[in-house]
Amino acid sequence: MNVAKDTPPDHRAESRTSVRPINIRGRFLTAVALKIDGGLPDDDFYAALDDMLRQRPHFLVDAPLILDLDGADSLTRSTEMKDLVANLKARKFNAFGVQNASDMQLAAAEEAGLIAVPPGRDAPLRDDRPERRRSAGTTEKQPTAVTRTVTVPIRSGQTVVAEHGDLVVIGPVASGAELIARGNIHIYGTLRGRAMAGCHGDTEARIFCQNMDAELLAVAGLYRTSENLGQEIRKRSVQVFLQDERLCVETLG
Repeated sequence: MNVAKDTPPDHRAESRTSVRPINIRGRFLTAVALKIDGGLPDDDFYAALDDMLRQRPHFLVDAPLILDLDGADSLTRSTEMKDLVANLKARKFNAFGVQNASDMQLAAAEEAGLIAVPPGRDAPLRDDRPERRRSAGTTEKQPTAVTRTVTVPIRSGQTVVAEHGDLVVIGPVASGAELIARGNIHIYGTLRGRAMAGCHGDTEARIFCQNMDAELLAVAGLYRTSENLGQEIRKRSVQVFLQDERLCVETLG
């Protein structure tokens, strides 16, 4: 008589089937680069920074910040880097990375909790309208404006980009979704994700939203997050624009 033996379960196969695939997505990040010249910033540097923040209280507050070390050859010690990060954090500057760093500076930055960030393209944070560029003698040809219209809901994790003009979305934008446009952004629905207009530095760009419940609003690099958007504009029709280097959100109607 043959007796069948129980076969032990293959736990390895079970573990393989239970592992979910890793989902990696690209992200547009609006960050600001602060150029550090010389060595460790002194009292005059911080006094000038404090004076700028007093004059423009909303300027760069809570902004992701990159330290540009191209002109700071003597800033190489981790203690100095940690002191710099602490002083910036006390002023609500969230430094997370460095660029143009030497090997010694990068080592010091890593000890201070910063990462290496490749140099990106600068975007103006002040008035840089086309007529000003023409008056300065710039002859750069501007791309033809093209409006992109999306008529389906934007799901979480999706990024919709209008590289050469305005972006029009007819429908809701879920939390975790991103809208990015060279020009204006129009949302005929509820915005729960992020909207970034004027992504190439157009300070005249605006965001128009039928029902605002956003995670982030930005125009030409200046932005506000959900934490500093007042409840009085939640669930309302709004327009978002720049005025005196400050991001303004106003209700419509």
